[in-house]
Amino acid sequence: MMGDYGMTGGFGGGFGGIFMILWWVLIIVGIVMLVKWLATSNSVGGRRNEDSKALDILKERYAHGEIDEQEYQKRKNDLTQ
Repeated sequence: MMGDYGMTGGFGGGFGGIFMILWWVLIIVGIVMLVKWLATSNSVGGRRNEDSKALDILKERYAHGEIDEQEYQKRKNDLTQ
């Protein structure tokens, strides 16, 4: 018979079609969130890593006597702000 779509109404499974759309929406949202997370973690984490290295170098210079306490405190405050 022409026009007979069966019990699903011709939408490829009724609820199955809706769940397929939701599945793809979830996948796309997940990918977008992953990209945003990677972008922010690289920029923020990279900055912290650079500051940490700079503080380590500053501590070493102070420990070796290359700079005095006043210079150490000034530079430490500059790096942590």
